Amino acid sequence: MVSFIDDHRADYGVEPICAQLQIAPSTFYEHKARQADPGRLPDRTKRDAELSFDIRRVWEENFQVYGARKVWRQMNREDIEVARCTIERLMQRLGIE
Repeated sequence: MVSFIDDHRADYGVEPICAQLQIAPSTFYEHKARQADPGRLPDRTKRDAELSFDIRRVWEENFQVYGARKVWRQMNREDIEVARCTIERLMQRLGIE
């Protein structure tokens, strides 16, 4: 949606496009600000990026056969506290199961 607004903002303007798409213009501007400054990303997004690296590392160190439960247990052994459902969600996003 943001890319559509970007593509057509020169022709129509942000506010009229947002009105037709039924989203607030502030949503568009906030998304653009987050893209420009990664420090403004939500805490969950930042933590997901950190955890994704650790999940892939644990999975590859164990010959790519560990499922979410074993990855979760290994990460807890390494004092990386994370919920199992978070591991499941991120493994699915990474395309590893």
